[in-house]
Amino acid sequence: METLYQHQPRYQPKKRLLRTLGIVCLTGLLMSCGVKDNVKILKLGHNLDQTTSVHKAMVFMGERLHELSGGTMRVDVYPSGQLGSERELIELLQVGSLAMTKVSASPMEGFVPEMRIFSIPYVFRNEEHLWRFLESDVGKGMLAKGEDKRLRGIGYYDAGSRSFYSQCGTGKPIRTPSDLSGLKVRVQESQTSVRMIQALGGSATPISWGELYTALQQGVVDAAENNPPSFYLSKHFEVCKLFTIDEHTSVPDVMLISSYVWSTLSEQQQIWLQQAMDESVDFQRELWARDTQEALAAVQAAGVEVVYPDKTLFQEQVKSMHESYRGEPIYDLMQRINDM
Repeated sequence: METLYQHQPRYQPKKRLLRTLGIVCLTGLLMSCGVKDNVKILKLGHNLDQTTSVHKAMVFMGERLHELSGGTMRVDVYPSGQLGSERELIELLQVGSLAMTKVSASPMEGFVPEMRIFSIPYVFRNEEHLWRFLESDVGKGMLAKGEDKRLRGIGYYDAGSRSFYSQCGTGKPIRTPSDLSGLKVRVQESQTSVRMIQALGGSATPISWGELYTALQQGVVDAAENNPPSFYLSKHFEVCKLFTIDEHTSVPDVMLISSYVWSTLSEQQQIWLQQAMDESVDFQRELWARDTQEALAAVQAAGVEVVYPDKTLFQEQVKSMHESYRGEPIYDLMQRINDM
């Protein structure tokens, strides 16, 4: 599920690093981990609401870690942006001032180029195909590719498939790819997502998640795209009355731990933490499937029309985007996934 990712200017490492260090020094609030009463505590910050399946899975992970470690380890979870924006949380991990956070895979492409694969439309045929990749050696290997940025991935959470919602205010509905022509469509801060909307004929507009409701209401953008639970929990269904289930991308969430913090754990502690994470993934996937069905039923009850278009029309429209990657490593990865 998407977080409150803030749209910001081009990344300036030194300037932002100094600001992040300043936050830590001034508040004295953040310590990545500590030991209290012989219990090692890992701090996990994220921007999701406590009602989401991902937050519940994080709490479950903490409980399992406590059990597996015989009460010697636990995870303290700080939801709803208590410890900073998504970008700030990532930076705090990089300097070792926070242990863990959850991010969407789309913004992660700035750290791990291979993560672009999740924002390229129609790479995955269905949910089963996606998870076959995520659980493969290649998918798991991508989690380790942020190590040089001091970010270690330890697992993926389900965030379903993203689809368009439109007919917001005076905006026209999206039922076919041609309906996207000229529309301003909100996307995450991902160059690959921008290219996707352009390939479909729309105008991509990066806007922070927290500002999107007002942007849709006031016509700053004509449409947006996300999964059913996000569409429902954000209350975007109050201003957008058509949800077109075209399922163009499947962008998982990624659980990150600071590489520095990981290195401070013993081998046995690492094993316990990884096992707790793996079990929380299964727990969250069950919750996600239920939440998706409940979200679709709830928005329909609120007057939203849910349609299932001919996805082949959308797939044809983005073929040129797929071909534009030919000759790049990402194209080879696309072919490997297609053959799975």
